[in-house]
Amino acid sequence: MSPEKLTWRDILSNRRLAVVALLGFASGLPLALTTGTLQAWATVAGVDIVSIGFLTLVGQAYVFKFLWAPLLDRYVPPFLGRRRGWMLIAQVALIFGIAAMGLLDPGEKLMPIALVAVMVAFFSATQDIAVDAYRTDVLKPAERGLGAALGVGGYRLAMIVSGAMALAIAQRAGWQTTYFLMAALMLIGVFTTFVAPDPVEQKPPASLLKAVVEPFFEFLTRNGIRVGIAFLILIVLYKLGDAFALSLTTPFLLRGMDFTLTDVAVVNKMMGLVATIVGVFAGGVVIARVGLFWSLFWFGVLQAVTNLGFMIMSTMDKSYWILVTVIGLENLAGGMGTAAFVAFLMALCDHRYTATQFALLSALAVIGRVYVGPAAGVMVDSMGWTPFYLFTFIVAWPGVIMLWFMRRWILPLDDNMDDSRAGAEANGA
Repeated sequence: MSPEKLTWRDILSNRRLAVVALLGFASGLPLALTTGTLQAWATVAGVDIVSIGFLTLVGQAYVFKFLWAPLLDRYVPPFLGRRRGWMLIAQVALIFGIAAMGLLDPGEKLMPIALVAVMVAFFSATQDIAVDAYRTDVLKPAERGLGAALGVGGYRLAMIVSGAMALAIAQRAGWQTTYFLMAALMLIGVFTTFVAPDPVEQKPPASLLKAVVEPFFEFLTRNGIRVGIAFLILIVLYKLGDAFALSLTTPFLLRGMDFTLTDVAVVNKMMGLVATIVGVFAGGVVIARVGLFWSLFWFGVLQAVTNLGFMIMSTMDKSYWILVTVIGLENLAGGMGTAAFVAFLMALCDHRYTATQFALLSALAVIGRVYVGPAAGVMVDSMGWTPFYLFTFIVAWPGVIMLWFMRRWILPLDDNMDDSRAGAEANGA
């Protein structure tokens, strides 16, 4: 069964896709306010570097959000349903929390603002859980690629607003005004939550224990335990080559290629972000046309091949046009792969346990990004940049190869899984 194709008229008139894009913006807005923007404020306020370093710990909620995700599957708020109700609770808490940060000054009250930032990060992670679950529940299979692209694109745009744009506003209007304005922008999420269409409601787990245990059991036994474990390994491997290649990009450009901080900021950060956003949108369009499996496969190949750009650059003299080309292609391919990968995670979730399963799978997916850094540093120190980037090309292939051998289980994800699962449950499966 071939995947349903979306026309441009379908895309432009699709209320669900518009809602997903706006909710992506609401999800991305708080992140920089508790990380880079807060660190910049603390630096300007004269906080010592050791204390600023400890400020990075306020974002631990994003890493461990899977621990309370079962609560969002098990319990249904008395308004707006299981998904929209939790989104609204988190968004209202974020408005008050971000505004409260604006009332404090890290130069005078570092501990209070850090505690409030922890609260903001907690409710931001909670909003992410609810938004990811809502997006997975409300989108049809043919919409998942574009939905993933629009969600990621909205998230990245919000990071620009609460990051670079917030710093520019703070320089002119002050930090309090900046944080008040960011709190007001969260009303976009509140409005979107109220007008968002309801997903088909699934019966929540009967108990909190079942909400914790059943998502694991269902995922691992859906196609047999061996296939379930294979899916978990594939999730770790798919973007592993990208994780290695990007882990030391800034040191490579500064020390390995002797580019300036300005070069890195303009090309690697700004242009790279734009290329990533273009990539996720292009990836979403391709997924809607050719289907999930083939998009995952060809984007995986593209991610591997573009890693060779860094290897080639490492053998040449400093060249700005090579820098722009390599960074542009790498981020474009990475964005396309991200769109397909998020759509893949969405397709793997059972709608009864979407919050828990998506939180767990996405946490598994970031293992590579979080933990390859130390290994990458040791490898560069022992073998140099050129062999290291050749290694990133090689390590990208196990995920692609594994994807190919698992195609019999991935190709059906393009079909209307909702109908097939509903039929299975109706038949007592």
